[in-house]
Amino acid sequence: MLQSSIEARIGNLLRQLEADGVDAFWIIQPENRRYLSGFTAEDPQLTESSGSLIIGPKERLLLTDSRYTEQAKAEATAFDIITVKGDLIAEFPQILSKIGCRRLGFEAGYLIWGTYEKLRKVIEKEEVGTVLVPLENRVEDLRKIKDQHEIEAIKASIGMITNIIQQVPRWLRPGTTEKQIAWRIEDEARRRGAEAMAFPPIVASGANGALPHAVPTDKKIAPGEPIVIDAGVRLKGYCSDITRTLFFGEPEAPFMELYRIVREAQKRAIEAIRPETPTDVPDRVARDIISNAGYGEYFGHALGHGVGLATHEGPRLSPTKPETLLPGMVVTVEPGIYIPGKGGVRLEEMVLITENGAEVLTKDLGFYPME
Repeated sequence: MLQSSIEARIGNLLRQLEADGVDAFWIIQPENRRYLSGFTAEDPQLTESSGSLIIGPKERLLLTDSRYTEQAKAEATAFDIITVKGDLIAEFPQILSKIGCRRLGFEAGYLIWGTYEKLRKVIEKEEVGTVLVPLENRVEDLRKIKDQHEIEAIKASIGMITNIIQQVPRWLRPGTTEKQIAWRIEDEARRRGAEAMAFPPIVASGANGALPHAVPTDKKIAPGEPIVIDAGVRLKGYCSDITRTLFFGEPEAPFMELYRIVREAQKRAIEAIRPETPTDVPDRVARDIISNAGYGEYFGHALGHGVGLATHEGPRLSPTKPETLLPGMVVTVEPGIYIPGKGGVRLEEMVLITENGAEVLTKDLGFYPME
């Protein structure tokens, strides 16, 4: 990662922390940690961390253990690496005293209650005098606007998954199961150099397509029924997320109509995406088209979400809690119609908000039979 990007991100964070009135900020969320330091290690599980950051006007500390020390030194070159030999929380008072931190901000949305209580009690016992200040979305808000380095990484990730999905029709044979297609997608991604899947691939045929986050099964894909395929890869840390609804053979007539409605809703929503537009506007455009066609009750989720180091991040294209779209944001546009017991149609593009409107980053794979 470019050192200039790291410096710019830390500078933006420090300006926010000054307004928050804290001396330093403790960062534990993995994507936030990577965004600010370049340290790529992942957390094995919720209660086990590969490291955390303390950032202040004079402090750039990366706290880790011996499993990750050398990796941290190689990747987080702007940070002082502290290898914790025992319990991190037990050593925290000494660290806070050394840097003279009286007000420590922390990520309220990620610090689990048990760890917070343990840290609070240790600070009180050692009489450090540090006050813990809960903060929310300080780094997440910065991550919403992608720099050119991030945009290029996202485009590379998109290029890989779109090329893979383009191959799916060639894999369909009588008796092919959802699981087989999902496994093939993942296998192809690994062969092509993906770091990981952005999320487990969704392959949902027939009635299973009515489940927006269906898990692939041993169900055999039947001719004529829709197949909802939702997949993404992670490349250079950045995720992609694309959905196509395919048909094995001649599509059943009702689903062609659903497909036409969903595609129209998606196109009109993308046209509504412009800088300074509230995020609920494109959602409303798509939702109105689907509702006017008589299927409003079958479109239950938000229109889209931001994508970056995480598959789901801000901003959300949603009917609630609107915020302003700004150049540099990357979002999905994914309307859908889901008929219980019968099936569903979802189409998903990734879009970059530019100074002039919206740039569709995902390729047209030739899967739009209505055009």
